[in-house]
Amino acid sequence: MSDVVPPEVRPKPAVPAKPPNVGAPSPSSPFPPQGPGIGGGVGVSAPPPSGIPVPIGSHGPGHPIGHAIGHAVGHSAGHGGSHAAAHSGSHSHTTSHSSGGGSTLLGYIGIDTIIEQMRKKTMKTGFDFNIMVVGHSGLGKSTLVNTLFKSQVSRRSAGWARDEKIPKTVEIKSVSHVIEEGGVKMKLTVVDTPGFGDQINNDNCWEPISKYINEQYEKFLKEEVNITRKKRIPDTRVHCCIYFISPTGHSLRQLDTEFMKRLSHSVNIIPVIAKADTMTIEERQEFKQRVRKELEMSGIEFYPQKEFDEDMEDKSDNDKIREAMPFAVVGSDKEYQVNGKRVLGRKTAWGIVEVENPNHCEFAQLRDFLIRSHLQDLKEVTHNIHYETYIRDLTRMEVCTPYPPTIPKKATCSQSVSQGSSDRVRVRTEQ
Repeated sequence: MSDVVPPEVRPKPAVPAKPPNVGAPSPSSPFPPQGPGIGGGVGVSAPPPSGIPVPIGSHGPGHPIGHAIGHAVGHSAGHGGSHAAAHSGSHSHTTSHSSGGGSTLLGYIGIDTIIEQMRKKTMKTGFDFNIMVVGHSGLGKSTLVNTLFKSQVSRRSAGWARDEKIPKTVEIKSVSHVIEEGGVKMKLTVVDTPGFGDQINNDNCWEPISKYINEQYEKFLKEEVNITRKKRIPDTRVHCCIYFISPTGHSLRQLDTEFMKRLSHSVNIIPVIAKADTMTIEERQEFKQRVRKELEMSGIEFYPQKEFDEDMEDKSDNDKIREAMPFAVVGSDKEYQVNGKRVLGRKTAWGIVEVENPNHCEFAQLRDFLIRSHLQDLKEVTHNIHYETYIRDLTRMEVCTPYPPTIPKKATCSQSVSQGSSDRVRVRTEQ
């Protein structure tokens, strides 16, 4: 017998794993080492799946990254029919590098389809948008909302015909409709308010409106902290409040200033000058400048607020909107024939005021701003700013402090932890 030891025979793995030393350079060679199972070695392994990224962070200086990946993967794949897979991996056009070295994608993954997935899901579930209108009776609040959405969405009731006079509002009331356009469904809720400021004594006349807004926040919060909450919480929070200013041509009333000052921190307020066709163009411009100055002097923040501008592009766009506000608008749901076209307008003795004509009023600017460019942002500001402010104010309340035995307990407080990042306090007032 000879003392020669036979060479070690390594068993061929059933499912070969990726070589652990692929990409690790030898101290004396700029190329990756070839261990067993690489190139023409004893065990020729199959190429790794095209979706598995290959580490690229340990190549020597001056060695091309793409060539190193192709060299390592190509040798691990061996020669023959599997060489094509390694070749395609080394010359893939879909490459991605993270800031920490990252990985190179060896093929198309499909990350860019997330936008289409979100679109399909949103198309199925639809949108919610809740709008409130506040102002004196007779300023055309309901008519303007109907004009905005080109349908009778405000004050629709049984037996109300198109030509009938809209009855006067006597209480806060919300009406919901589902509007569909281009396959997109939106549940629109219009909250009409009582004849704001029509009473002789208007002290605290904004309280019912403020109470309604906070009740919707509380309603959403109760659903959010519920242990068995719904998959999709119904959103009844007011996303936008259009405040109608009377076209006096002089200045804001004290009631206008007080209302917007008190509610500007709990809802998105958009001031508009109603029935702008009652003023000349010069009177309208002077009135707008005077209103803007008074709002600024009173410290009233209307939407879009300057501190919420995310970048310079948003700031530039929103600055143009802020300079044009308050919008001087005219509302009408009646059509007339003008130059062979059917247009919405108001017929007067000297002609027809076209609602969507920018030379006649600023309704088109309000519509584009409210629906076509800032609708989603209105919802986000409501949720991220005003709703969170409401929750923060709740946590600061001292209703959770135990009452002495001699003092009757007026309120109870139950604290729940939502699935978000902060504790939510729910307050329930006992009658």
